[in-house]
Amino acid sequence: MSGTAGAFGAAFRFTTIGVFSLGFLIAFEALAVTTAMPLVARDLDGRALYALAFSAFSATSVLGTVVAGAWADRSGPGRPLLVGAGLFAAGLVLAASAWSMPVLVTARGVQGLGAGAVGTALYVLVARIYPERLHPRVFALLAAAWVLPSLVGPFAAGAVATWLTWHWVFAGILPLVGAAVALLLPVLRAQPMPGTGAALPRARIGWAAVAAAAVLVLQPVLAVPGAGPVLAAGAVVVAVVALRPLLPAGALRAARGLPALVVARGLFSAGFACADAYLPYSLIELRGIPATAAGGIVTVGALSWATGSELQSRLAGRLSDRRCITIGAGAFLTGLIAVGAVELTGAPVPLLVVAWLTTGLGIGLAFPRISTALLSQSAEAERGRNSAALQIGDGFGVAIALTGVGVAAALAPGSSFPAAFGLAAALGVLAVLVAPRVAAPLRR
Repeated sequence: MSGTAGAFGAAFRFTTIGVFSLGFLIAFEALAVTTAMPLVARDLDGRALYALAFSAFSATSVLGTVVAGAWADRSGPGRPLLVGAGLFAAGLVLAASAWSMPVLVTARGVQGLGAGAVGTALYVLVARIYPERLHPRVFALLAAAWVLPSLVGPFAAGAVATWLTWHWVFAGILPLVGAAVALLLPVLRAQPMPGTGAALPRARIGWAAVAAAAVLVLQPVLAVPGAGPVLAAGAVVVAVVALRPLLPAGALRAARGLPALVVARGLFSAGFACADAYLPYSLIELRGIPATAAGGIVTVGALSWATGSELQSRLAGRLSDRRCITIGAGAFLTGLIAVGAVELTGAPVPLLVVAWLTTGLGIGLAFPRISTALLSQSAEAERGRNSAALQIGDGFGVAIALTGVGVAAALAPGSSFPAAFGLAAALGVLAVLVAPRVAAPLRR
């Protein structure tokens, strides 16, 4: 039996469809919101909290990842998967019915907590349910579940928000989430999937919660009269201190090897997120482009990201991980600088498309090689922890960067777009500087 036939054979067909569907829907929601959020902010008069709606999802998703990973190891993947799906669904309901921007931000936080838990539990479920020979096939399907939404999510969300209302961007997928979970219920009930019974790593979960809370309060505390800047600076310090135990030693200074890989992943993710979150917003607000067209332009970046990923795989034997990441960082920086320049000067949209293509190509070249380099540099007993650190750096990098844009906008009203595109370019510069350090240090 082939891997493809096995994954969709009688024994696993509905489980495979459920795993793929749940991963797809969570990824779709995370990406679709970028196109709908400008309309949400306009309708709810929530421009001041625009960045927080994205950073809330990122910060709480990392907390969900840490908690669900420990819970799945202790008790098996079933409960964290169902609880995570329930939280994600509750966040969708709250977002669809949001009557104010603070409620919408809260809903996004609940969605992120559930999404992080589901993503981790799905990986554990796959490892427990499928025979080892089918793991590559199923994990490839999970990867596709994240690529496909990047191609259709922004455009589809723009169409739904334009022809119906933005509420349906959240409410529309709710029954589909229920259907995906229903497909997994039989296997969760039938298969014994006990955990190790090991104690939950309370310290690690606690640090993740502290870091998430510090990121989330950063922008709101700025509004405190007089003491706002001091409180915000304190929140940044708390977030950095809390993140340190969750990342490899030396990560805060981008030490060579594993620490630099984690930092590089965070820089790429944060830089792309800053531009990706504000690009459709600027197209709609500054140029008056319909949400559907703005979503189509954003999709260009996803297409070139996929192209870059395919290109780096074809060059696997000829281009080292370090070299590929370095080239990707250069293209990434070039694209981000061009995107900001085009949008802030009002240059023709075709130039923006080329710039966004370059940005996506750069991150597509680098992202897969960061993952493969991390696994090759990790001892077998540390791969899980190091992979989690990669996701933590990724999620909190995005959350902190987007919150930083929100802080800049709060301090200087009307500066959202220069802050977003300027910070994206600055993160691109840092990615270029860190990229040469991702190779493992030479042993003496």
